[in-house]
Amino acid sequence: MLWLWWGCIASGMWKLSTRLPFASNFSLKTISIQLFAGSALGIVHLLLLGSVGFTNSAWRAHASALSIWTSLLNINRFGIEVLLYGFLFGIIGIVQFQIRAQQDALKSMELRKQLSAAHLRALQMQLEPHFLFNTLNAITTLVEFGRQKEALATLSHLNAMLRSTLQRTTPEKVPLSQELEMMENYLAIEQVRFADRLRIEIKVEPGALDGLVPCFLLQPIVENAIRHGIANCESEGVVEASARRDGAILLLRVRDSGSGLRMSPQNGHGIGLNNTRDRLAHFYRDGYSMKAQPVESGGFEVAISIPYERCLR
Repeated sequence: MLWLWWGCIASGMWKLSTRLPFASNFSLKTISIQLFAGSALGIVHLLLLGSVGFTNSAWRAHASALSIWTSLLNINRFGIEVLLYGFLFGIIGIVQFQIRAQQDALKSMELRKQLSAAHLRALQMQLEPHFLFNTLNAITTLVEFGRQKEALATLSHLNAMLRSTLQRTTPEKVPLSQELEMMENYLAIEQVRFADRLRIEIKVEPGALDGLVPCFLLQPIVENAIRHGIANCESEGVVEASARRDGAILLLRVRDSGSGLRMSPQNGHGIGLNNTRDRLAHFYRDGYSMKAQPVESGGFEVAISIPYERCLR
């Protein structure tokens, strides 16, 4: 009766706080209610102890039940009962608070993960139709000028790109070698469009090929280089792409020999580079750097630095 009582009280308080979270918080209203409940339960407990003779042997023989209960209901014993109840309430309240805080943190992390994934999918949906429409327009132009063989070659490269893109059901990182295949298919399409006006130079160190990069990372950058740099050149234009590993860092660079000027985002430019920056922030937060700026010798350069992650496959 002395200790099993408190085990039952603790069990009941735990179940109540689980079903009714407000029963274990530390607001003034809850503390007042718990103080009243603790006082009432303390009186009941003392009366139960008296009914089973929880007193010394001398009193058992000569004292009545009423006198025993009266002796138990003294200020010291009653204070101990309320103190024990308050101790249980405090411990259960703290534990429940920690549990709810952890649950809220997990829910918040899950929501942020879902929002980030949805945002990343939206960014990809912006990029892929943007490229697709440009390519279809190029194929239409080739057909109009009677260049069927080049149109078929372009369709073949487009088919390879779409097949690779549609297989990626969720945003993910891919080996640099796979990303380069996507970029090469794109460059093959643009090579048909520009013919001798476009020269491509790709320099990739073998040690960087197995590094992971966000999927569909390089193509929008190369597309910007061609669309806003090479397309405005009257003579031959050059697009240089390079990748190398520097210890724990993977360095990517795309440079064109255009004028170095870029249209403002308000005039339609900026989707590719802005989306690339957003996607890098999604995957690496503050662990990346991206610089997009004209170079002194002419042209425009985009340099990206990300942590090197080796593909395990």
